[in-house]
Order: sequence, then C-alpha cells, then structure tokens
Amino acid sequence: MQTLQNDVLKIKVSERGAELKSITALADGTEYLFDSDPTWWKYSSPVLFPIVGKVNGGNYRAEGREFELGQHGFARTSYFWLVDATENTLSFALESNAATLAVYPYKFRLEISFELVGNEVKVFWKVANTDKKEIYFSIGAHPAISCPINYRESFNDCYLKFNKAEKSARLPLAANGLLNHDRIPTLDGTELDLSYELFKDGALVFDDLKSDEISVCSRKSSKSITVRAKNFPYWGIWTPTQGGAPFICIEPWHGHADYEDFSGEFKDKEGIIKLGVGETFETSMSFIINN
Repeated sequence: MQTLQNDVLKIKVSERGAELKSITALADGTEYLFDSDPTWWKYSSPVLFPIVGKVNGGNYRAEGREFELGQHGFARTSYFWLVDATENTLSFALESNAATLAVYPYKFRLEISFELVGNEVKVFWKVANTDKKEIYFSIGAHPAISCPINYRESFNDCYLKFNKAEKSARLPLAANGLLNHDRIPTLDGTELDLSYELFKDGALVFDDLKSDEISVCSRKSSKSITVRAKNFPYWGIWTPTQGGAPFICIEPWHGHADYEDFSGEFKDKEGIIKLGVGETFETSMSFIINN
C-alpha cells in the first residue's frame, strides 16, 4: 500500500489494481471512500479495463478467436508496479503478459497516476498500444463514495447534484448484467434524491449526460464530494441491489456492458476505443472534497 499526503488530504493506493483505497480529510478524519468491507463489496475504487461491465455470455470474439473475460476485465485484480513517487504524485503501471494475453489478445501498457492538489485528488490514465496491430479496449472508473459521508446520517438523507440540468432516461440493465435498448425516464433537473429502492433493478446507466461533475451531498450537513470527469460519454451510478450498503458508486466510463442483442466482434462494440500502432490514449478524472 502506498500513501500520499498534503496539508488537506491523505490517500492510500494499493498495488493490486492500482486501486485508490482511501481519501481522508486531515482536518477531522472524515473518510470519503468505502472501506472495501466484503459484506457489501470487496472494492473501493477499481479501474475497469479492458472492458466495462459484462460481455454477452462471458465470451467475445477478436482476432479470429473467442475469449472468456469476466465482468469489468482484469486490471482491477492485476498487480501494478510503482513506477514513480514524488512528494505529491504516485504512478503505477501494468503491461500485457502471458496471463492477460490468454484472455485479451492485445499488447498494451496501462499507467495510472495520482496527484494531490489542495482538496483535489487527480487521477490520470494512459493506455499505450505496444502491439504490432491496432488494439481495442474500454476503460472506466468505479469509485465507491461513502454515503452517507457523516455516519450519523442515512442513505436517504443524501442526494446527487449534477453541475448541469439534466433531462435523461437511463438504459436499464437486465438480470444478466447486460443492457437493453429501452429507456426509463430518471433525471429531471440538477438533483437526484437517493434511496435503495432506486437501485433495486441494478445500476443506473446514462449515455447522454451534459454534466461532467456529480456530487454526493447531504440534506443534513455540508460535507460533500465531487467526481469530476470531462469528456466521458457514459456514466453509471450504483449501489448493491439488496440495499443497506453505506456507499454510492459514481462511475465515468469509456464503454459499457454489451447490449443483450449484441453478437458482433469486440472491435465493433459501442463505445470501444481503437488505438493504432504506437498510439496512446489519455484521460483523467478527479475527486474534490468539499467541507
């Protein structure tokens, strides 16, 4: 486990998955990330790569072969090595290897870096094509935000605040974790009150949000945290369907789970990213602590 600290925040990052495990405000010790309690979910903020969600039937076709790949891919369970550490930054890397090539036929290098700037945790992703052919992938974030942030409050005291007014319908998930093309009106305005009932059928998935910031706020206190992610075409919002979990996931994605009727090649998935030989893809997101 690696740590990084400034005058405002302290973060912890695990080499397993280069996963952000903790964001703590030094002023009062408030923890803004879920603690990976396996009663609810064994992660805190995994990176989803080289897929987001599930592929239809657990298998996909690429480069003339069929591969089996579990939900959200392998990055979240792979061990990264620490590339660099400075007073304000940490950088990790994962490269393709025999284990990844057995389930994903492309060579790559994935770098994940963290930077502390005041009350903000910046996260940078860089995917490099190290193969001799085009590669295809999706990538996304899955941070579990403490909800409520103040343990004396309840999940129902919380709401999401969008930085732009939304009029959006979600893409529903089927029981098998795949999307269908129906749409269910969900957002109207800049706020969404939270309740466990809202997630009884699974994650809320959006492909048309105008907002690039979503904040987890409370009706009873001023503490909040903002997830900022610019130019991400898809967002997911999730808490376990059984209810009762003390967190809400705010998930910016490049890519999404397969539709139930999708049976094409991996390279033809909606939202897939293509990289030419020697090319790189870079994006970033951040967490802003508002006390």
